[in-house]
Amino acid sequence: MAFLKEVIALCPAGQQIHIILDNLSAHKTALVGKFLEQHPRVRFHFTPTYSSWLNQVELWFAKIEREVIARGVSTSVADLARKLRRYINAYSANSRPVQWKYSDPTRRIRTNNFTATGH
Repeated sequence: MAFLKEVIALCPAGQQIHIILDNLSAHKTALVGKFLEQHPRVRFHFTPTYSSWLNQVELWFAKIEREVIARGVSTSVADLARKLRRYINAYSANSRPVQWKYSDPTRRIRTNNFTATGH
C-alpha cells in the first residue's frame, strides 16, 4: 500500500496509471480493492499464471544489475541514469528478435510418465 500511495503522489493528477503485477494473493486483498475503488485512474494488469515471458524480463533486469549497477561506481542518480541509458542504447543497437518455437516433439515431458510422488 505504501508503494501504491507513493506512485499516486509522484504521478500528475490526470495521468492514468497502469501497473503490471503477478498473481500474488497480496495484490488482491480487500485493502487493495478499496484502494483501487478510491483511485479509479489506477489500473492493475495481472500476468498470466506461469507466464514464462516474465522470466525473460527478470533475466534482462539481472543482466543490467550485473553489467551496469554492480560493476560501476556512480557519483549521483543522474550519473547512474546516464550509464543505464548508454548501456540500453548499446544493447538495443545490437539486439535481434528472439524466435520462440518448439520444434522437437520427442523432448516433450509427458505427465503420464510420473507417479503420484512425482518420480
